[in-house]
Amino acid sequence: MLLRLRPPGAAAAAASLSSLFPSAPFTRALPSPSCRPRPRARRISAAATSSSPKDSGGRLDALRERYDVIVVGGGHAGCEAALASARLGARTLLLTLNIDRIAWQPCNPAVGGPAKSQLVHEVDALGGDIGKIADRCYLQKRVLNSSKGPAVRALRAQTDKREYAIEMRKVVESTQNLFIREAMATEVMIGKNDSVEGVRTFFGMDFYAPSVVLTTGTFMSGKIWVGRTSMPAGRAGESASHGLTENLQHLGFETDRLKTGTPPRIDRRTVDFSRLEAQHGDEEVGWFSFDPEFHVEREQMCCYLTRTTKYTHQIVTDNLDETPTYGGWVEAKGPRYCPAIEDKIVRFKDKESHQVFLEPEGRDVPELYLQGFSTGLPERLQLPLVRTLPGLENCVMLRPAYAVEYDYLPAYQCSRSLMTKKFEGLFFSGQINGTTGYEEAAAQGIVSGINAARHSDGKSLIVLERESSYIGTLIDDLVTKDLREPYRMLTSRSEHRLLFRSDNADSRLTPLGRDIGLIDDRRWELYQSKQARIKEEKERLKHTRVSGEEFAAEVTAVSNQPIKQASTLEAILKKPHVQYKLLDKHGYGNEHLSRIEKDCVEIDIKYEGFIARQQSQLQQIINQEHRKLPDDLDYHSMKNLSLEAREKLSKVRPQTLGQAGRIGGVSPADMTVLRISMESTRRMAEYRRKQDMLRSAAVKADDSSDEVVHVSATTA
Repeated sequence: MLLRLRPPGAAAAAASLSSLFPSAPFTRALPSPSCRPRPRARRISAAATSSSPKDSGGRLDALRERYDVIVVGGGHAGCEAALASARLGARTLLLTLNIDRIAWQPCNPAVGGPAKSQLVHEVDALGGDIGKIADRCYLQKRVLNSSKGPAVRALRAQTDKREYAIEMRKVVESTQNLFIREAMATEVMIGKNDSVEGVRTFFGMDFYAPSVVLTTGTFMSGKIWVGRTSMPAGRAGESASHGLTENLQHLGFETDRLKTGTPPRIDRRTVDFSRLEAQHGDEEVGWFSFDPEFHVEREQMCCYLTRTTKYTHQIVTDNLDETPTYGGWVEAKGPRYCPAIEDKIVRFKDKESHQVFLEPEGRDVPELYLQGFSTGLPERLQLPLVRTLPGLENCVMLRPAYAVEYDYLPAYQCSRSLMTKKFEGLFFSGQINGTTGYEEAAAQGIVSGINAARHSDGKSLIVLERESSYIGTLIDDLVTKDLREPYRMLTSRSEHRLLFRSDNADSRLTPLGRDIGLIDDRRWELYQSKQARIKEEKERLKHTRVSGEEFAAEVTAVSNQPIKQASTLEAILKKPHVQYKLLDKHGYGNEHLSRIEKDCVEIDIKYEGFIARQQSQLQQIINQEHRKLPDDLDYHSMKNLSLEAREKLSKVRPQTLGQAGRIGGVSPADMTVLRISMESTRRMAEYRRKQDMLRSAAVKADDSSDEVVHVSATTA
């Protein structure tokens, strides 16, 4: 069975925030042959052994460590997966190459940004931790796109790299049911009926569990490059993982290579900040977590901005053949939306300069991260290159930039629950699915952790629909589209972004988190109280009329629209450029509401019409696109489909009609053929059902006639 998260009805859009995404129709059960309920597995202690400590030969039996869920990899996907699984009561083992590098941020120590902040808010709304840790460890916070509409506003936090890892490790180590082991997984063990049995490590240790989550990051056959020089590594200073790729290939999975990179780090003590443009944090700090317990303000650090020069471009242009990509010895695709400086200079030859941000990596370390300046140039050229940037003419480089290539598995091999289609109980999350970014990894991690725990307990799996959240959009893109470059979440990827804002992530997903079991009583009470206050405030504004001359004059000046006498506060708040702050200024606001709650009220009222219209459109899409496709549908037999469509549909095996339409190579004409086929099948099934009913009625009529004849004969 699959539990599918369904968006709300259109009528809810114009109502209160709490009713915008009601919890009643939140989920719907759908049959799935790949997830058969099974009895609850008996929990066995970590030290459990066989009944007899010795075999007939007198040798000790091998220790058989059994768990409900095994998570391989201690990065951002692995942490969220392990925490979600353990909190749902599953005995969970987290295997990591290095316990001291749990939740490490090897590239930019930052969380959030456009679309990524929405993912972080949604993870928190479900009961995850990335937002809480970012709120606890931030160095600076800014809301990006603040002058634009609420759909694209994005909170971004620069975090303390070391503090973040320490705090997340504390959470992981203190979570009940969660055990950590330092080990390199090299083999996924498959048992009868193509179901997972556990994993085997490099040193021959076997760990058993009915659910396994692979979150290998950049470590699977990882190799880092600095110019023409390379070495096996998942990231600088840490060994790569070997053996697992070959095992997965042997099991029939397709694998491929991707590439990413990180810029050099420089010593802040050698930077001339007088030549840089300061980038200060916001005075009013925003928060990722909906839990006020983590809203603790701290002193913010400053970031800085500089730009490349013609000398920067000249060094890069003269030495392109020294980089792995343009030299031709690395063919793996890198991230399109986070390109190396050489890619920027080649692709955008008309631009005279590119922005480079200097961002601190911690409060107590001198390292500065050069955002936008990753490169594959040799180390001997990197310092001269960095010194062409204004303000960095005399800087000292602490760590060189490098590129890293690694194995991944195209995610079309997973279903939308993130369980693989080949083997029951095997889940993929994070960069192994071809994504890039901590936020994308965390979003996949919490979904796979939830489903791994539910699978081990014989429960139905959770699927977040594309029309419910950014997480749903992310996963739908991954498993539907045959992606061959690192995937990054963008606001433009969501067709319904006005509905999937950061501010209402809790109203959309916290009821689901509660139903699943990740939202505790305290957090649920906080959520319900917040929704009640927002609803009450919207009612108050709707029925409160004001007529103050000074207030009316300022509203007219701000909105450039006249104000009618005795207008309601709701009508005033709907006017352009009028914010809730103006109500507070003139004493018409509610002092008992938090700033976050006031923002929710303002957005709901100001965009009420747009929200209602998009919700109506969304409901129409749902009715059309959520039609289930049979799991055993033979696309190759549909000769009216194009050859490419038959191949792609057979490869991806979409679960719904809407998912089929988003597969590359499936044209509108192909979709028409599918709809006609489905309608024909539906009508044939309906016809057969009616014929069966008629036959059944006829049989009953004959039986009744026979009884009447028999009774008559007996009476005579």
